[in-house]
Amino acid sequence: MKNILIVDDSTVSRRILKNMFEAVGHTVVGEALNGKEGYDLYVKLSPDVVTMDITMPEMNGLDALKHIKEHDPDAKVIILSAAGQQEKKEEAQKLGATEFITKPYEKRTILEAVERC
Repeated sequence: MKNILIVDDSTVSRRILKNMFEAVGHTVVGEALNGKEGYDLYVKLSPDVVTMDITMPEMNGLDALKHIKEHDPDAKVIILSAAGQQEKKEEAQKLGATEFITKPYEKRTILEAVERC
């Protein structure tokens, strides 16, 4: 089972993800409201996997991904993004995202991505 950090400015999205992960035995070690908090928590908690939204205040998900990968090149980051952001997908892959999942997503898709990490 994995220790997971959830980074998303939506309280509802974080709650849905947390419930989904905990229902199958994963542990949510932290939740962040923006990319800066996400990076800070990554450094502090060293989770196995991060789920990261792209569009957030203060620091977006792609910038947070870049900082996390600079800190830990082996970091496993799953980007969760709204549909229609193909250029963001390409940028996320260049920055080292492990997976890129388009919202709205299916529970199975996310859980399988976490297992692959």
